[in-house]
Amino acid sequence: MAEAPADGGTKEAAPRGGTGPSPGVFEQLGTVADAVLYEGYLLYPYRRSSTKNRVRWQFGVLFPRDWVEADGPVSPGVSGSADSWYQQTECLLRLRQPDIAGVRVRVRYLQMQRKQVQEAGHRPVESLRTDDGTVHLTFDEALPRECEAEVPLDELLRGGHTFVVGAAAGEDVEALPEGAGRVARTREEIRAETTVTAEQLSDDLCRIRVRTTNTAPAPPPRTTRDEALRRALIATHTLIGGDGVEFVSLIDPPADLEAAVRTCRNEFTFPVLGGDAGDVGHVLLSAPIILPDHPQVAPESPGDLHDAAEIDEILTLRTMLLTDEEKREARATDPRAAAILDRVDTMPQEVFERLHGAVRSLTPIAPTAPADRPAWWQEGADDGLSPTSDTVLVDGVPLGGGSRVRLRPRRRGADAQDMFLAGRTAEVAAVFHDVDGSVHLAVTLDDDPAAELNNWYGRFHYFRPDELEPLGPAGSPDEPSAPAPAAAPARHTTDSETPAAEAE
Repeated sequence: MAEAPADGGTKEAAPRGGTGPSPGVFEQLGTVADAVLYEGYLLYPYRRSSTKNRVRWQFGVLFPRDWVEADGPVSPGVSGSADSWYQQTECLLRLRQPDIAGVRVRVRYLQMQRKQVQEAGHRPVESLRTDDGTVHLTFDEALPRECEAEVPLDELLRGGHTFVVGAAAGEDVEALPEGAGRVARTREEIRAETTVTAEQLSDDLCRIRVRTTNTAPAPPPRTTRDEALRRALIATHTLIGGDGVEFVSLIDPPADLEAAVRTCRNEFTFPVLGGDAGDVGHVLLSAPIILPDHPQVAPESPGDLHDAAEIDEILTLRTMLLTDEEKREARATDPRAAAILDRVDTMPQEVFERLHGAVRSLTPIAPTAPADRPAWWQEGADDGLSPTSDTVLVDGVPLGGGSRVRLRPRRRGADAQDMFLAGRTAEVAAVFHDVDGSVHLAVTLDDDPAAELNNWYGRFHYFRPDELEPLGPAGSPDEPSAPAPAAAPARHTTDSETPAAEAE
C-alpha cells in the first residue's frame, strides 16, 4: 500500500486501548485499495498525447462545494463517477463486545501535483530534451495521502467525532543535467474533514455514518475543471474497521436485517466487506467504484496497470507492441508509466503465460442437452434453434421476440447492472440457449433513448426467464417503469468491467 508522506495527513489515537482493529486489518486490503486509488490514473497507451489521458480523474473526486454546485446541486448516486463536494458512507455493525467496541476510519485519496518543465531561465515549456537524450514532459501527477482516526463507539453514539483530512501545499524543484533547465512540482493545499457518527438501532445493532467533505475555498466560478482539481481530493475512498464489532454486508444482508440495510444512505460511494470470503466482518471498504464483497486482485496479476477493470493479458500485449518512440513518450509522461514499461519489457515468459487465464474451481456438471439433440460441441447442436422466433413459457405466458416484460432480477447472484434495472419495462428481442442448457432472454428497455441503436448493434440486457414478469402489449394500462433500487451486488475488481473500464 502506498504510504502517505509526512505532510499527507493526521492520525489520531483513541483515548483508550483495545478499541480499534488489529494493526494489519487495513493492510490486508492493500492491493485492492491501491487499485481503487489509481483506477484511471493513467490509461493505456500511457502517453500524454493520448486523448483519454487528457481527461483524467473520473472517480471519487471531491471539489470545493461552491465550485461543483455553480450550476446547481449535485445528484447523489451509489458510485463516485460524478463530481461532488462530499462522500457519505452508511453501514450497519453488530455489537459483539460492547465494552471494547470502537471504530477506526482511514480516508485515502490522491493530491494532484503539477509537474512543469522549465528551460534555462525558468521559462515554462511543454517538453525539453536534455543532452543525454532524455525527454521531460509537462504533466499532472498525483501523490497518495491518507488520514486516520480511531474512536470508541460510545463517543460516536454521544455526538460523533470529526477529524481533519488534508495535505499541505508544497513545491519541489529538480535541476536537469548540464543546466538545461529544471522540473518544478507544485501542490495546492487540500482542506477537508471527516465526521463519524453512530446511531443505536437496537441493543446489538448500530448504524455508522462516515461523511468526508471538501472544505477548501472555492476557486473563481469560471475556473476550469483542470485547475479546480488542484484543490480536490481524487479517488477518495474510506476504510472502516473495528474491534468488538462486526460489519453487516449491504449487498447480501441476513434476512432479519434487510429492512435496516435499506435505511442506509450511501452517496458517491459503494461500501463492501473486505478480507477473504468467510472472514468475520471486521473491515469494510467504501469505494467510488462498484465492487463485490471481499474484492480481490487476481493473484496472477504481476502489477498495477492503472485500469483494474481490464484484463492484464490484453494490456500487456498492447504495451509490448508500442513503438520505441511511443515508449519514450510514455516514459517521459509519468514515472508510473515508466514502471509499467519496465515490468512489461522484463516480464518472464512463465509470468506472462499465467495471464492467459486461470481455473478457479472445477465442478462436474451433468449433460444438459435433450436426448434428441447433440451436445453443444457437436455438429448440428444448433439445429432447430431460432433466437428471433423461439419462445419460453413464463407464468403460463410464452415469451419471445416482441413480448413486453417487467424486469425482476433475483436478489442473489444477479449482475450489479441488472439490479439497477429492477422494475423497469422492456421488450424481448430474442431467446438464447446457453451451452449449459440454460435460457436467457435478450431485452431492450422501453425508456432507453438508444434502444433502436442498441438493437441495430445487437447490444442487449440479458435475463433468465424467472427474472421476467410478462406484461400486456404496448399501450395497455401497465404501471409505469419504476426506478431501480439503490443497492446492488457488484463485480470483481480485476476480471470484470467496472464503471471505470475504458478500452483502447
